[in-house]
Amino acid sequence: MSKILITGGAGFIGSNLALYLLQKGYELTVLDNLSEQIHGADPETSSPLYNSIKDKVQFIHGSVTNVEDWNKAIGDNETIVHFAAETGTGQSMYQIKKYTDVNVGGTAIMLDILANNKTKVKKVVVASSRSIYGEGKYLTQNGETVYPHQRLSADMDAGNFEVTYPGLEEPLQLVGTDEHSKIHPSSVYGITKYNQEQMVMTVCPSIGIAPVAFRYQNVFGPGQSLSNPYTGILSIFSTLIKNNKPINIFEDGKESRDFIYIDDIVKATFLGIEKEEANGEIFNVGTGVAVTVLEVANLLVELYGAEVPLQITGNYRLGDIRHNYADTAKIEKLLSFKHSFDFKTGLKHFTNWVNSQQIQQSKYVDSINEMKSKGLLK
Repeated sequence: MSKILITGGAGFIGSNLALYLLQKGYELTVLDNLSEQIHGADPETSSPLYNSIKDKVQFIHGSVTNVEDWNKAIGDNETIVHFAAETGTGQSMYQIKKYTDVNVGGTAIMLDILANNKTKVKKVVVASSRSIYGEGKYLTQNGETVYPHQRLSADMDAGNFEVTYPGLEEPLQLVGTDEHSKIHPSSVYGITKYNQEQMVMTVCPSIGIAPVAFRYQNVFGPGQSLSNPYTGILSIFSTLIKNNKPINIFEDGKESRDFIYIDDIVKATFLGIEKEEANGEIFNVGTGVAVTVLEVANLLVELYGAEVPLQITGNYRLGDIRHNYADTAKIEKLLSFKHSFDFKTGLKHFTNWVNSQQIQQSKYVDSINEMKSKGLLK
């Protein structure tokens, strides 16, 4: 299957995958709306991601919410890699219609076209997200699996940020979230990503198309947006550091995530495109290692050689989870995938790249004020 459509192919993950597939000899079509929040006001001059691929692919400046754009983009492509989505948990809580229209509605249009027209599409790879799980998976002292509910404002106002489970007083043990873990998203974004994933996994087999879903953890690396204050903690912190501004650490800084380097995401996605063993399957893509926010901030300050204060403020964002990291046993077994970059190695590549970039004006305070005005930040 040599012809591939990548929706959102001018974005961070999409453009990196496109460049990799071009090296492998694939013929690519990219559909992307060049969102200003990601690409800037004038993508021709402000978006290195777009410029890295625009002359190498058939580029369609359009939207997944437009039927005509979808028809043009699908053409005679044999595989669709569906990345196009509105991203960010915070914004999704007050831009509900926009997130639903793009993430759910855009996917529905694609599937409607595939279900009602004769196309050459044989496989659809959809980008899902760890956000669909919500809070992570835990064990009690007796070894029972539990999934804590969303944390209460009253507890976090009192500085109690760790999760609890009704009827239990003992501390819980965090373990990796596997693909059979409970789905209980805590944001509209997470809900829409699960909807995307399940529509693809349900409809495609019924029309003779192989579906593959990847639940990506927190992806980072050179090329990610340094100007978007709503997504990507590494970019947000880096931009603050470069502007000599203090870093506001939410909660107590011990909240943790699984960070995976962009090259590993590209490698995993390529395996999903090429391998028949991926067909009909859902995979976590991560490192299987939890890293705290405080560890992230301290390592960034160290690598940049900067002197900016880290302010552990106790602020918190409603809907945020405490911990989540991936159990990667399934993708290791079925696709022989194992991440190549540990967090510190990947972060060195990222900070070296940031050091080569023009310093971006931090929009962090504006984003904080917006979330406060919506009642999401305490």
